[in-house]
Amino acid sequence: MFEIEQLIEDCRGALKEKDTRHAVHEIVARVVSDPSRVIQALGEPTLAGIDTVYRADDLTILNISWAPGMTLHPHDHRMWAVIGIYGGREDNVFYRRTPEGLQQHGTKELHAKNAIPLGEDIIHTVHNPSEQLTIALHVYGGDFFATPRSEWDPETLEERPYDVENTRRVFEDANRRINTS
Repeated sequence: MFEIEQLIEDCRGALKEKDTRHAVHEIVARVVSDPSRVIQALGEPTLAGIDTVYRADDLTILNISWAPGMTLHPHDHRMWAVIGIYGGREDNVFYRRTPEGLQQHGTKELHAKNAIPLGEDIIHTVHNPSEQLTIALHVYGGDFFATPRSEWDPETLEERPYDVENTRRVFEDANRRINTS
């Protein structure tokens, strides 16, 4: 049986490993390999949202639900991350900084039971192309909420400081669409 306390303990232990991101990736991959156990432990969401499972200076674990059709603007983390999908699908578009601004340089489609490690300098957009909620565990190598980061306007790709309230509005708008469907 999956227990959130065990995930936290395992990830905290992985912080002592030489390759922390790899160690956390193995943990998250193992956890999401049985989606029904994760849903049983965390519950099945009915709305989009970000739930903080664990937060410390050196580690953040989030349980994120993406609404159908929802897209989160380009953003960075400025810390390593591991994303593990345990329901639905998540499409990522990756960007890199160039003298001319952001340029797309790859994509990655994630499905239930997939886990992917991301480096500190990754910039990406996240989109749920499915007609169901996508649910995922996100583990970050730092305090996700206290670290200064950037986001980019989805139309102009103009960089600006990351705005947590803007992200909350994106989730709220997505939930309004769910409730009016």
